Amino acid sequence: MADEIGAVVAAAVAEVESDRTRLMDVIQAVQRRVGHIPQEAIRRVAEALGIHKVEVEDMVSFYAYLDREPKGRFRIRLARTPVSLMNGAAAVAKAFETATGARLGTTSPDGAFTLEWTADLGMADQEPSALINGTVVTALTPGDAPAIVAALRESHLSGARPILPDQQGIALPRAKVASNLVQSGPVVFRQSARGAGLRAALTASPDEVGQAVTKARLRGRGGAGFPTGLKWKLCRQSIGDEHYVVCNADEGEPGTFKDRVLLTEIADAVFEGMTIAGYALGARHGLLYLRGEYVYLFRTLQDVLQRRHELGLLGRNICGHEGFDFDIRIQLGAGAYICGEESALIESLEGKRGAPRDRPPFPTERGYRHQPTAVDNVETFACVTRILEKGADWFKGFGTRESSGTKLLSVSGDCPHPGVYEVPFGITVNQLLDLVGSPDAAFVQVGGPSGQCVAPKDYGRRIAFEDLSTGGSIIVFGQQRDVLEVARLFTEFFVEESCGWCVPCRVGTTLMKNSLEKILGNRGTLGDVRQLEALAGTVTRMSRCGLGQTAANPILTTMRNFPQAWEARLQPEAFLPRVTLGEALAEATRVQGRAPVPEEEGA
Repeated sequence: MADEIGAVVAAAVAEVESDRTRLMDVIQAVQRRVGHIPQEAIRRVAEALGIHKVEVEDMVSFYAYLDREPKGRFRIRLARTPVSLMNGAAAVAKAFETATGARLGTTSPDGAFTLEWTADLGMADQEPSALINGTVVTALTPGDAPAIVAALRESHLSGARPILPDQQGIALPRAKVASNLVQSGPVVFRQSARGAGLRAALTASPDEVGQAVTKARLRGRGGAGFPTGLKWKLCRQSIGDEHYVVCNADEGEPGTFKDRVLLTEIADAVFEGMTIAGYALGARHGLLYLRGEYVYLFRTLQDVLQRRHELGLLGRNICGHEGFDFDIRIQLGAGAYICGEESALIESLEGKRGAPRDRPPFPTERGYRHQPTAVDNVETFACVTRILEKGADWFKGFGTRESSGTKLLSVSGDCPHPGVYEVPFGITVNQLLDLVGSPDAAFVQVGGPSGQCVAPKDYGRRIAFEDLSTGGSIIVFGQQRDVLEVARLFTEFFVEESCGWCVPCRVGTTLMKNSLEKILGNRGTLGDVRQLEALAGTVTRMSRCGLGQTAANPILTTMRNFPQAWEARLQPEAFLPRVTLGEALAEATRVQGRAPVPEEEGA
């Protein structure tokens, strides 16, 4: 076994030319071949790359999709989000437990299946969904579980390899991802010729390309809304041996799936925008960080890159432009929401745990490989392509003064028409709800868990950077939904996804969840609410990165917009314990097989 592991490691290290920053690729190759990451593999990888084995262990232990111990041949990860649960995910999970013989969080006795919950899979428009090794299955019902499990049992695939229907010859029921582009608009999804934006860029100087992006008033589409032209200017002005372009395709915000649709429908426009950025910044290398849940897109995207090479749109002397060399590599992630934060993403690209960096310095000054780096969202790069095709003035003709262009919105939840909508910035929540067929929604989550819970009184507000800003997630909730239960699920998500680096986030998110559960259990008082609000404020102010700084939003925005929902759960007492004495002693009672004897009786 040791010799086999040694051969696997040697091949994986040779594939990346012993590049330490490609540690993620090496480890993923080992897991595909061996099924998990044994200690012997960690030792050999460390030796081969000339690093300490603690560095390898540190990285491997961080990511949800990397296993230190053997698991089932087939890993069934069921999405557990408010939207999936609204659509029956709990019943689907129960059906898989019955079909596999494995309880959630365990491996079946025969070693065939490991069944577990996971975070959002980017399939909010077609829940319930699951990731089975490398295959996404969608729109599941309890009745699908037996057929899926039977198909897996009948296959002779190694569980260490992704199950890709078009590659492995196995047809899993529900193994299909619908694009769900419901409404295309005049900007991002407009029809255009491949290479038109790039060729237009190459007729101008790099500075002029950057000025065009600035003139268009393009702001980052990942949620923060930082001016793209300014970011590029800062990056270009920074001194380094190399400059890098990074595309953030790690959309892990629950309810967001627009980048999935972009990469499915118009990946060419995204790669073209990255190439234009490379020209403007003087960069020769681009990297697209693809979230691990989208592994099924990996080969298709590689094919797009290959086609661009064949057409002279990537590689050396692009489009005949002497001296302009640029290429793109796709880095597959391994399941970590925090890697959506740009500095954590860069750490992951360098083969480390995805922990956010202290800033300054910012990535534009010291990013990937400690060189000036521009990190932008998938949608942002698609917009860059359109701006160079049609011009800055054309782009500014859509949207508002502060939010130019259009916005892609991922709409899911209690609506008859979930999917991606391209709309002009400035659209009101009311207009959007009419568009998706849910004018009577009880509340709307704009921007995912880290965004805002919007009440009907505010449905006249506009989706724009100057009002309701969002990276793209819009979750609609009907009258039958409990706003506090949704807030609890979102808070639980932040508990699970915290990188654990700083105490305010690591401990604070758990304390917030416990307090919220006490209130939902009808044991909360006004004092508990005041204490929770103070705790939420502390977590927001003191956390190190954006995850902790927004983790309290589900609580704070529902307190502000739905005070009656909180008041209805409170008890009039001044204080109530979080659990009763009987609940606290329940485990001891179960283990001992008897209840505690009151002191008077035992005297």
